[in-house]
Order: sequence, then C-alpha cells, then structure tokens
Amino acid sequence: MVNRTKGGARTAAKSKLDYTSPARLNKIFAALDRLFPQATCALGHENPFQLLVATILSAQCTDERVNMVTPELFRKYPTPQDFAALKQEVLEQDIRSTGFFRNKAKSIIGAASMLVRDFEAQVPRTMEVLLKLPGVARKTANVVLGTAYGIPSGVVVDTHVSRIAARLKLSKEKSPQKIEQDLMKVVPQERWISFAHQVIWFGRKVCQARKPLCAECPIEALCDAPDKTD
Repeated sequence: MVNRTKGGARTAAKSKLDYTSPARLNKIFAALDRLFPQATCALGHENPFQLLVATILSAQCTDERVNMVTPELFRKYPTPQDFAALKQEVLEQDIRSTGFFRNKAKSIIGAASMLVRDFEAQVPRTMEVLLKLPGVARKTANVVLGTAYGIPSGVVVDTHVSRIAARLKLSKEKSPQKIEQDLMKVVPQERWISFAHQVIWFGRKVCQARKPLCAECPIEALCDAPDKTD
C-alpha cells in the first residue's frame, strides 16, 4: 500500500522489503552496472599524488570546481617536492576558490612534506600509512587506494553515497565511518571500488538530493524512501 503526500511524494504504509537480501542487492548492482558500466573517479589526475591533492581539495567542494583549479595547480607544482617547498599563504591563493583554503593548504603542504621526508615522495599503498598523512581520513584514503592502485580497502562514502545508502535503507547510520562499515557488510569486496563510483554518478544523474528522478530510476521498485517523487 502506498500513500501520497500533499506534495506528490510517495511513502510506503508498511514496507515489506528485505533491504539487504541478496536478491535485492543483486538487482541494485545489476542496475548500476547497466547505468554506469565504466564509472570512475571524476577528479582529474595523472598520478597518485595528484589524486591525493585533488581529493583533499574536494572536501566541501564540487569535483567540477576542483577540476577547474588543478590543471594550473599541477602545472605550477608538478611534484610533491614542489608542494612541500611552498609557503602556505602562496598555496592558499592558488586554491582559494575551493573553499576552506587555509586548512586545505596546510594539509596539502603537510602531506607533501611527509611524503618527501618519509616515503621517498611516493604515495603509500596501505590505509594504515595513508591515515598518518595530514588531511587524510578514510574517504580520501579509499579514493586514492581504489582509484590509483586498484586496492579495495573500503567503500568511499561522500554525500551522494550517504544519501543513497539511506534512501535504499542499506544503512541507518549518520556518520561516514559507520555507513561505510554497513556497506562493507553487504557489498562484495570486489565491488567496493566500482560500487562507490557508480553510486556517486547515480546520485549526480538520477537520485539527486533535492528532487530525485524516480520516474527515470531503474531501481524505483526496490525503493520506499519517503522523499520519492512522481
């Protein structure tokens, strides 16, 4: 039974969906595979260090804005050594348009300095070591490990993944860390990297924050989110 609210949204009176059943999950995976078979990271980069910098810049900022800033940034400072040698106020001006530029500049210079000092200017390949870098939390580490190295260390949880995990009832948690733990339990490890990329693109193109395009959604029948639209 489905009730319609005054604004046209639909809510299930009493859901009978088994949200994490293999059958439901496989239908979700299959739909994402059809929609975004080649989904990958939208941040422009040519090497793991550039991806690390771009991901730090992407906090509270759109990928589109980051991609407008990084080409010139990486032209001016092509190596970790170049970033490590910068004065913070100089880098702040280069990245100002990405927001929170003071903290980001401090993190990027700190991470570059640690890479040069402790890791021969190479981005580490383990979660444990990456988390020691300034400005790096699990999301950034997962992006770098998954996209740059193909290592499925976890599931990237950004605002799109958080929203869609909630709408599809794959997690009831609010913090990215707890949402990630829930997703790692129900998404096969071999899908952790591709699943995050696909869900991010799904969130941009279909399951949008303000007005999800439910009429165009291939998994609409599997969803009973309260903010569904006609």
